[in-house]
Amino acid sequence: MNKALVILAIGGLFAFWTALNYHFIRMDEDLKLLKKTELTFDKTFVDARGAKKVKLFVDPTLVRAGVKDLIRDAVE
Repeated sequence: MNKALVILAIGGLFAFWTALNYHFIRMDEDLKLLKKTELTFDKTFVDARGAKKVKLFVDPTLVRAGVKDLIRDAVE
């Protein structure tokens, strides 16, 4: 029982840390990771399928993180 709680706690801390540090951007074909510039839960999961990519170019949080380069690489 103690091992299970320790493993669950470590897994939870890893998920919490990952959600604070990365944007998960769902593209048309795959999932991209983008390092956040600030430790927040804001814009952790972003949908960029189809025409929704245009909205990402005007979001200051994602622009600072480098979403323009990420989308440019995905389109090419």
